[in-house]
Amino acid sequence: MHHPGPPRFVHVGDAVELAPRNPDAAETFRWKLVEQPEESGLTVGDGAVVHLEPDAPGIYRLELDAPDGPHRQTVRAFPDPRQTAAFRVEASDVAVDPDSVENISVIGPFNDFTMGLTRPTFDGEAWTATATLPPGTHDAIFAFDDDFDTFATTEVTVEGPGRPRLRLDAVREGDELIVSADATAAPDGHDPTVEFYLDDRDELTIEDVSRAGDELRLPVAAVSETTRIHAVPVAERHGLSDTLELSAEGTDVTVSHPADAPEWVEDAIVYQIFVREFAGETVDTTFEEIERRVPYLEHLGVDTVWLTPVCKSPTHHGYHITDLFDTADDLGTRAAFESLVDRLHESGIRVVFDLVINHTSRDHPAYQLHEAGVEGYEDLYERVSDGRNVSDIDWSADGAPGVYFNWWQIPNLNYDSLRVREWMLDVVDEWAPLVDGFRCDVAWGVPHGFWKEVRARLKREYPDFLLLDETVPRRPAFRENEFDLHYDTDLYDALRDIGNGEKSATAIFDALDASARLGYPDEAVHMRYVENHDEDRYLDECGADALRAAVAVTFTLPGTPLIYYGQERGVTEQRGTMRWHDGDDDLTDFHRRLVGLRQSEPALRSGSVEPVSCSVSGADASTVVAYERTAGDDSLLVVVNFGADDATVSFDGEVDLSAATDLISTANVGSNESIHITDAVVLRLD
Repeated sequence: MHHPGPPRFVHVGDAVELAPRNPDAAETFRWKLVEQPEESGLTVGDGAVVHLEPDAPGIYRLELDAPDGPHRQTVRAFPDPRQTAAFRVEASDVAVDPDSVENISVIGPFNDFTMGLTRPTFDGEAWTATATLPPGTHDAIFAFDDDFDTFATTEVTVEGPGRPRLRLDAVREGDELIVSADATAAPDGHDPTVEFYLDDRDELTIEDVSRAGDELRLPVAAVSETTRIHAVPVAERHGLSDTLELSAEGTDVTVSHPADAPEWVEDAIVYQIFVREFAGETVDTTFEEIERRVPYLEHLGVDTVWLTPVCKSPTHHGYHITDLFDTADDLGTRAAFESLVDRLHESGIRVVFDLVINHTSRDHPAYQLHEAGVEGYEDLYERVSDGRNVSDIDWSADGAPGVYFNWWQIPNLNYDSLRVREWMLDVVDEWAPLVDGFRCDVAWGVPHGFWKEVRARLKREYPDFLLLDETVPRRPAFRENEFDLHYDTDLYDALRDIGNGEKSATAIFDALDASARLGYPDEAVHMRYVENHDEDRYLDECGADALRAAVAVTFTLPGTPLIYYGQERGVTEQRGTMRWHDGDDDLTDFHRRLVGLRQSEPALRSGSVEPVSCSVSGADASTVVAYERTAGDDSLLVVVNFGADDATVSFDGEVDLSAATDLISTANVGSNESIHITDAVVLRLD
């Protein structure tokens, strides 16, 4: 079916891309607006893919004329929450002569890190660039001379509330189903109202339901094989929508939350392998060599492996792909890759494949033919005008390719093309049967509607399949029926700031609170990490003492901890060779103990996080943080020390420390009314 999918929820000025599902480039698709707010003057184009940018709050209804018949699409636009804000960089803070600067690109999430779009002004003392931004703290990069040889980073905070949150559920009362919405105000916002929406794909109509407050009632007889109900919390801003899926079989009805992650994800421990550096100094890494080292992964106790790209690529890192359907020659054959996956599965280890579908290599034949003007390839890649070309390349085709940052070697694919959508869905179908999940590279560069289609496509066939989004900084909209697991960039930043001495260890609580402020529901699962292939090594930047503390935090908070290969062996280079013969065995053992402890203690995997007040002597108090993890009747006390000096820690209230056995080291760390801590301890509370 070509139906474009569920209702879409945006604010005025926020473009929403609409496209047919299961696209066929040989067919004709046309959109038309059939309903819009009275104040709106919008029209839609005549392409198969359209971009609707609401100009007034209200309901927009569109109709897609497709080969399998007409399909309705609802778009709800809320008032624009954005305000004009200014990013500012002082000339005195930058090692550059202002008179020598010809151009500056200001980039950030607000313009998808696109060079040449935003230009600052200079008043003799500072460069200033304005942007329209929602409430929250926003970062920007000033790239001098449109390059990164010299750059400056800055941030601005826009005052205003966070986003409200909502959770749907349903119970059966006789012949009726009652769908209830539990709406929660933003941390500094007003109580939200709730808006319910039916799904244009389903048989359920407005005449079938009745509403009382935050409840929707419908007869069981009105539930078909698949019936979806959506709801949105609305206060000063609108929040993420939630979806409830009802399925009827005879007189039985099942209820599910299609946006939720598979149950195994929150219990998972992910080990990321940068594939071409894993085998060691004198051995070229291949699938076979990785397979020979699976016993090490068993030794660590991890249960999920994320492999950086394994497709054909001329680069060491693998993200410039020249064939999305085959493995890289230097890594091995498709059969060797499948053998590796089978071996990992035999060990109970799931495999996450790095899916790169925002771009291809500039050396991909499709892009070469695109630049050369070959018929059939002209619309496969984004193009921008000559005026937007800030590279020094004389591109052969008109204009320049669309890229992010200064990634001139990896041009963006054009998702306005049905041929691109067909191509990328084929890539998804190619690899999904072999692996257990996708880590989706530059997920923020691919349209939301496409990810919603990918999720629906995969979850029908593989309900436990994992979708991990790379959105840096994290963007909550990708949780709306798109991704299961999200980079926690707020905790990552906080751990770096603590390790560098720029913030107190209690900053981890602010990072956790950020999830609610951004609008993530409690059920969202976040990946907790201290480093990955795109970041400097924590050990190199912050030191060994802080590393152990930071790792302990990632393993003792809810979410999914990540170990980047070599993190546990003392590797200091971002993509350095794995240290086998000269690695840090004590650090490795520390990671192993944390892995085992997390797997054995349910309170570390779920439940609440409550700050615990403590007094510190022998070390800087700002480097120590304590919190209680509770699940059911089980409570654990976690104390972490980022500092280089051992700390003596005591607690207010009734905490029995007479037999304080650390569950990480199994050593007794108690003494009278205090405990002794080097890096981290986990204590069981009676």
